[in-house]
Amino acid sequence: MNKKILQLALPSIVSNITVPLLGLVDVAIVGHLGAASYIGAIAVGGMLFNIIYWLFGFLRMGTSGMTSQALGRRDLPEVTRVLLRSVGVGLFISLALLLLQYPIRKIAFALLDTTAEVEHLAALYFRICIWGAPAVLGLYGFSGWFIGMQNSRFPMFIAITQNIVNIVASLIFVFVFGMKVEGVATGTLIAQYGGFLMAVFLWLVYYRKRLKGRVGWQEIVDKVAMRRFFQVNSDIFFRTLCLVAVTTFFTSTGARQGDTVLAVNTLLMQLFTLFSYIMDGFAYAGEALAGRYIGARNQSALNRMIHLLFGWGIGLSLLFTLLYGVGGKGFLSLLTNDSAVIQEAGTYFYWVLAVPFAGFAAFLWDGILIGATATRLMLYSMLVASGTFFLIYYLFSGTMGNHALWMAFLTYLLLRGIMQWGLWHRMRSCGGDVMVQI
Repeated sequence: MNKKILQLALPSIVSNITVPLLGLVDVAIVGHLGAASYIGAIAVGGMLFNIIYWLFGFLRMGTSGMTSQALGRRDLPEVTRVLLRSVGVGLFISLALLLLQYPIRKIAFALLDTTAEVEHLAALYFRICIWGAPAVLGLYGFSGWFIGMQNSRFPMFIAITQNIVNIVASLIFVFVFGMKVEGVATGTLIAQYGGFLMAVFLWLVYYRKRLKGRVGWQEIVDKVAMRRFFQVNSDIFFRTLCLVAVTTFFTSTGARQGDTVLAVNTLLMQLFTLFSYIMDGFAYAGEALAGRYIGARNQSALNRMIHLLFGWGIGLSLLFTLLYGVGGKGFLSLLTNDSAVIQEAGTYFYWVLAVPFAGFAAFLWDGILIGATATRLMLYSMLVASGTFFLIYYLFSGTMGNHALWMAFLTYLLLRGIMQWGLWHRMRSCGGDVMVQI
């Protein structure tokens, strides 16, 4: 069982780490063009797309759980139908984004406080990259489907290929053809479609013949199946809205407390982000295996997988706590040489030491509940945890300042894990082996 967990988790961790490289490569390239406005434009444009695509991450998560359950039941026609539903819905959403790109861009820049030059360049980046929406959202469906098929290697291969294509294409467009911001945007666009086409190719080569049998259009858009698809994904969508609200509030509140506090919070959050990349990999393993064992009605394997998964979570939390305690401040010194920021970070560093043990359960339960398609439990726990986050901050911000923000964030992470554990076991106790029949 541990071997299965690691076979799914490790490629997913590599994929998670490579994802932010797409944005870092763009920043690195424009950073050598001689004007700060280029960096600002890429940062603003990248942030807008991160928010937009983050909201539609349910296309990956919901697909993973439903695919793994169908695989566990050995219902291969449904396995194919889940993929076609997800990719079809993703393409429909991307069409809506393309049609509404003008008002989306206008509203976004009306809410952002940027210089006219940065806004002009960011708008140029947006107008090019928005045409990548079909590729990005279509790839979400394929990535979730591959994970549901117990194959996290393909998403890893695709992520690595996208980065290589992005680097090569952007360098050519910028430094050979002199296209600057539009060159970076075009390179990103080509990488996005390259990843999507690679996913299609891998599916055709490795899965098309294995998934024998015709799948009719009426079966794909079946009312009952589509209702379940949108119920699961709407829960994930609203859960993601809460997550975005907490994350955005954390950043904006730090900014209101001055440049030094903003810098400190940004640097310390890098340690949380690093930990999240690792735990997300194990959460993806939880998605794939939980869904498969539930579909196969194998309660004993499901229980064993959960116990082992949390064993990994506790072990990794201990490891990261030790690593951050010993080398965390040295890591911050690699990110900045501003002694004032590093010194101020020490004031809040103990909060970061608590992040691994406060947060690991939330990541792992997210994966298990996605695999179980028990997404309503995720939504309930997120609503309570998010509400508690804001309540704690406003109760204690007057006396604790930025410490209140970190205390609220740690409580938010901890409460998500505790509530999901409680809701899972409450559902189990009410229905016995009901999880096997979700």
